[in-house]
Amino acid sequence: MTDITAILGNESEQLLNHICNTIPKHNLQLPGTDFVDRVMALSNRKPSVLRNLQALYHRGRLSDTGYLSLLPVDQGVEHSAGASFAPNPMFFDPKCIVELAIEGGCNGVASTLGVLAIVSRQYAHKIPMILKINHNELLTYPNKFDQTLFASIDQAFDMGACAVGATVFFGSDESRRQIQEVSAAFEHAHDLGMVTILWAYTRNSAFKTADNDYHVSADLTGQANHLAVTIGADIVKQKMATNNGGYNAIKFGKTHPKVYSELTTDHPIDLVRYQVANCYMGRIGMINSGGESGSDDLHQAIRTAVINKRAGGMGLISGRKAFQKPFAEGVKLLHSIQDVYLSHEVTIA
Repeated sequence: MTDITAILGNESEQLLNHICNTIPKHNLQLPGTDFVDRVMALSNRKPSVLRNLQALYHRGRLSDTGYLSLLPVDQGVEHSAGASFAPNPMFFDPKCIVELAIEGGCNGVASTLGVLAIVSRQYAHKIPMILKINHNELLTYPNKFDQTLFASIDQAFDMGACAVGATVFFGSDESRRQIQEVSAAFEHAHDLGMVTILWAYTRNSAFKTADNDYHVSADLTGQANHLAVTIGADIVKQKMATNNGGYNAIKFGKTHPKVYSELTTDHPIDLVRYQVANCYMGRIGMINSGGESGSDDLHQAIRTAVINKRAGGMGLISGRKAFQKPFAEGVKLLHSIQDVYLSHEVTIA
């Protein structure tokens, strides 16, 4: 097992022993073996959706823990195939992407229509597939930051996907259209028995000031989570909050002083706890993204997983940190992330 304390180093005391006094853990619906029966079975989701959700929880090294470790590889569209796969060209081949998810012990693999369709007959019955139906592509010049549908719900169903994923750029000029598109798509996905996962990202140039990048503030991302659940997400993917006070700094929208005086502190676990609370107090699971690959990937991945788990989150979805490394190193990194969720020493704060 991974030595979590050693990897956290000087942060171990702060992150492993913190007690959250803002939103108490007993107010949350926490992940667990019985999460589908205890929480999701009370919703309006069809039995076929619950079956696919349980199948997602029942795969990989985190099987039946209630936690998720997902491998997302849609960056070939979002950034460019060259930017994504040049560090490790084997991943130009979709087969290698799915094999990394399997060998890495993931619950599922999330990717594009092209990637999953080309290997679906070989792998749809071996690992849960999550088809990402919309993307922001940057070949358009000048760049336009918008989410465009690249695939349909019927295509996801026909290839055997157990779930669909989509992104909404909350706060962007195009967000209202994206909300309507994704809401309709998620309704159709549920009708066909598939799970829905929303990448609930904030996006507006005004959210980044000279002092801070409020795209990752607890209050703005928390509201994005709340909207994500409102339009039918079964799981919410969110960037980990690293600051707070977006509403007050940008001077827009509506908030409340208690959000900052009682419901959050500047501790990273308390910031993420507020994100979880906005997922209807954990009734919809929140997974944090792993972020870009760099020189400190193992430490950053473990740190994010510890914060997510102790805040009441449901897992980690990490792509570039894994697939931009040699295959064996990527597998090792994914296993290290999973070790956090398997550890009995890393508890809910």
